[in-house]
Formats: sequence, C-alpha cells, structure tokens
Amino acid sequence: MDAVEVIGGGRGSVEPGTPLLEVDDLHVEFHTRDGVAKAVNGVSYSVAAGETLAVLGESGSGKSVTAQAVMGILDMPPGRITAGRILFRGEDLLTMGTAARRSIRGGHIAMIFQDALSALNPVLSVGYQLGEMFRAHRGVSRKEAKEKAVELMDRVRIPAARQRVGDFPHQFSGGMRQRIMIAMALALEPDLIIADEPTTALDVTVQAQVMDLLADLQAEYNMGLILITHDLGVVADVADKIAVMYAGRIVETAPVRELYARPAHPYTRGLLDSIPRLDQKGQNLHAIKGLPPSLLSLPEGCAFNPRCDRAQDRCRTELPALTPVTSEYGTELAGRRSACHYWRETLHG
Repeated sequence: MDAVEVIGGGRGSVEPGTPLLEVDDLHVEFHTRDGVAKAVNGVSYSVAAGETLAVLGESGSGKSVTAQAVMGILDMPPGRITAGRILFRGEDLLTMGTAARRSIRGGHIAMIFQDALSALNPVLSVGYQLGEMFRAHRGVSRKEAKEKAVELMDRVRIPAARQRVGDFPHQFSGGMRQRIMIAMALALEPDLIIADEPTTALDVTVQAQVMDLLADLQAEYNMGLILITHDLGVVADVADKIAVMYAGRIVETAPVRELYARPAHPYTRGLLDSIPRLDQKGQNLHAIKGLPPSLLSLPEGCAFNPRCDRAQDRCRTELPALTPVTSEYGTELAGRRSACHYWRETLHG
C-alpha cells in the first residue's frame, strides 16, 4: 500500500493507563559515504489508549526516523537499529521475525505520512486505494470494498463522498487529500495512529480542521495518537503531553499546558519564543541562533550548547541526562523531564 503502512490485525483491549506503545532507549544509525549519522540516540516515550503525544523538533531531530523504526519501514541499509526496544502491548516488535511482524500489519498501528499527494497513487482512484485495504486484509468483494470506501470518506467528512469515490488524488484539494490519508489510516480501526506532519503545506484554517478531525476520531475510537510536528501551535489544543527532540535525543517531556507555561529546556524556550504573537505586532520575530548540528559529528556535551545562550563549560563537556524536574520546593513534577544541566534557571527564572 502506497499511502499508509499499518501494523496490527484488529482492535484489542488494554488495561486503562497501560501504554499501547513503549519506545525504550532506541538508537538508530545511518551508514553513509561520509560516516555514521546518529539519527536517534536513546529515545524513550510511551502512549496509552485515548492519549495524544506530540513529538516536536526541527527537521533532522529524529522525529520521523523514530516513527519509521516503530513501523518497521526504515531503509536498512543504510539505516540500522543498533539498540533499544519497541514494545506494542508488551511485545517487542524488534525481536519478531519478518513474517510475524508482517502478520500484525493491518489493524493496530497506522501511520499517516506528511505528503498526501506523493503518498497516494496518482493513477488509481481514491475509492480503489481505500477499498484495497479491505480487499487485502478482509477479503471482501470489489463492491463491498467500494461501499467501505464511501463510508470512510463520509467518516472523514468529505462532501459528496459517493459521487467522488471514483475521483483521482489530483482532483482533491490538499486538505481533502489529507482527509483521505486519515481515512486510510482508520480503515481497519487501529489502536494507535502515528501522524507525521499531518498539516504540512495546508493553510491555517485547513490545519485546524484536520487537527479537529483527528481529535474527534481519536475520542470516538479511544485510539492512541502520536503527532509528529515542528509546529508548537498545531498541537496546543489537542496534545496531552509533549516530547521535544533535538539532535536525535528527547530534551524535554511535559504535560502540554505545563510546557507552554514554563518550559524547562532552553531549546523549548527558543521554540516557544519563535511563535508569532498577536500582542507583539510590529516587533521582530525571535529566532534560535545558528543551525542544528550535523548528525555525522555531534558536539561534545549537550548538542544544543553551540546555540544556547545559557551554555557554560559543563555543557560543552558533559552530556546531560533526561532527569526529573521539580518545583521550587523540591517536589517532583509529574511527567516532567529535562536534559539540561541548568533546567532550574530556565524553569524558575
């Protein structure tokens, strides 16, 4: 299937609060002519049923590579998973044989890719591509598959679905194509959806519509949802918790409202300060100085230190661990972690 890769084989039950997916100390490398690019360096996160995790960071931070590792669609070679575990309902996907992992592709984890026009096959109607999910995994007839395609298009609020089921991808707007991608991900009612930059190249109004649709569908089916994005504004109203990535590592985790109110890492602070604000009309936009580091040659110590206004000697020699964040009174703040030696100054300053 061109437009969506899926793992699973039907919905199942999970204990409340138990993670559907756990990524544990994942490491991914790419072997290139110029050397080894360390794309993911010890990433850990989890998401439960009905929960939304937003994974944020600039291009090249490792967000999408982590998702591709979860889905088992890394190009290997040159990509290589060198360490870690990916647990789905307690089973490590990385230790499964090829046939076993392929056998669970279908109804538990689905991925929505960011470029709908490239992901959809241009010479096949959207109805055919949607129906193929059911023909391949459920063995239904062509007529039944077409009816399922119409139902899916209705579900994601595409107007006149029955009349448009025979249309081709180029006949839809960008927002409608993204809805078709969402429909494909929903086809077999997965437990978890990974949405990789689902609002890229869409205008602000359409972005809001797509995010509202995802949130509504997630609530309806109690799915876990991982949103991969570089845009903090996109996830403000839909995420439960956020993991911020930089140079292949998670540098901060927090419940969404707490992170927006009081970030505990200078990189997160820089991302928040760079969001345009209506109450700062006419002022210069803030930008994080410099560029992200090369994954072929990461800086010593904290990878963010060359761009950080708070960097000190320790930051240039010692890699900071992702440690619990506490209040002014020393109480650990639930769900809050920061990979900064001087997170207190950022959080409480």
